[in-house]
Amino acid sequence: MLGGGGRSSSSSTTAAAAGGTWVSTTSVSASRKRIQREMSELNADPPPHCSAAPKGDNLFHWIATIIGPPGTPYQGGIFFLDITFPSDYPYKPPNVVFKTRIYHCNVDAAGNLSLEILKDSWSPALTITKVLTAIRAIFTNPDPYTPVISGVARLYLADKAKHDEIAAEWMLRFAK
Repeated sequence: MLGGGGRSSSSSTTAAAAGGTWVSTTSVSASRKRIQREMSELNADPPPHCSAAPKGDNLFHWIATIIGPPGTPYQGGIFFLDITFPSDYPYKPPNVVFKTRIYHCNVDAAGNLSLEILKDSWSPALTITKVLTAIRAIFTNPDPYTPVISGVARLYLADKAKHDEIAAEWMLRFAK
């Protein structure tokens, strides 16, 4: 029974899709406003070689594109990412997954990204523009000391030329 006597108040709560937990509609409304504001800011001043927008009419699910930076083995590749905002965004970080395969020590085979600002270093002051900028930065500055694929990190540290050759081959195969 909900709310005494089996009545539920839809004005103050709404069921979230995941796990049947209850989330305040005020929280969802505030999240929606924040995401809309960030979308406007992103459209007005996008980070270099990045774009992102809602997938269809779902404001909480976006598709992003990052163009591989010049001077990297990812140069010219087009990398697609899925961004899912939680209902309590910006208090919780978005979930970001690479949909394009990439040879990178900070991205696992399923596309899951290891990036501190999307985990322990998340702050509500961060925006999706800052997240995209941080993701693009790992193309030029991977973090081989906290990898999700240790073999790729070891190769990067031991033989960067060989690593870059493989990364460029993957870029041509999956991101062109």
